[in-house]
Amino acid sequence: MLVIKDTTEFRIETPCILTIGTFDGVHLGHQKILARLKELKQLLGLKTVVLTFDPHPRKIIHSHQKDLKLLSLVEEKLELLRQHEVDVTVVYPFSKTFSQLSAAEYVSEILIKRLKVNYLVIGYDHKFGKDRDGDIYTLIKLSVQYKFEVEEIPAKDIDSINISSTRIRNAIETGDVATGERYLGHPYFIKARVIEGKQLGRSIGYPTANLAVEDNDKLIPKNGVYFVQVTIHQQTHYGMMNIGTNPTTDADNALKLEVNIFNFSETIYGQSIQVAFIKRLRDELKFESLQALISQLKKDETACLELIS
Repeated sequence: MLVIKDTTEFRIETPCILTIGTFDGVHLGHQKILARLKELKQLLGLKTVVLTFDPHPRKIIHSHQKDLKLLSLVEEKLELLRQHEVDVTVVYPFSKTFSQLSAAEYVSEILIKRLKVNYLVIGYDHKFGKDRDGDIYTLIKLSVQYKFEVEEIPAKDIDSINISSTRIRNAIETGDVATGERYLGHPYFIKARVIEGKQLGRSIGYPTANLAVEDNDKLIPKNGVYFVQVTIHQQTHYGMMNIGTNPTTDADNALKLEVNIFNFSETIYGQSIQVAFIKRLRDELKFESLQALISQLKKDETACLELIS
């Protein structure tokens, strides 16, 4: 997949099949649109192009949403789009200036001059242009003028189980990773760098990799203990993860992400790993003693091993 991030001079040289959106999480609704692009590629013999945006438009247009957390950062989104065999993804910088383009200017300057759209596929209720005053009827009118086809994926196809990135975010924020997976079509995951910790876990028989998520825009699931799948160097492992403040052993109240990887003893400091959340086991608890914590960890491990088997 060709990725275009430098959009100052970009131009798609041949007519394309295009879709547009933030594609946060690349959930099942998005996947229906991407599947339609694949079908059209077979029929029309044209390249498929996704136009997406960074930062998320809501962070620019709505000042009260500057702290909006995302299901997928740009590189994660690109990885998911590659899996759906998109030919080209344009990551367009969303700014106040860009948001002031009228619907007609947006179509003529971006979709026609820059992207040479031949066939446009959009989800239902797609809005665009200044004050979001462009819609499917605007596109149909302009498609006659500029000679391109427009297809809207109907609500019944995309929204049959009420999928939306907002609904998925809400599920992840409450720890409901099972609902998140059902709507995403894949487990919710984070990518993080392994950093040094206090090595307390090693001393109690449960060594952990301490993780740092290096982009504050990434949504972290609700505090608690999770059964997870860990990918390191394209190898898959299972483990249990705690997200929280470690109230039994730490007094600093700082958020920590720690994963105990089963049957794993390699040194991976400084490396990037992926953690996919399969099931939330329980809330984070404060125990009366270290021995009580160890006892609970044994129960958590047993629960995870039963899920694996």
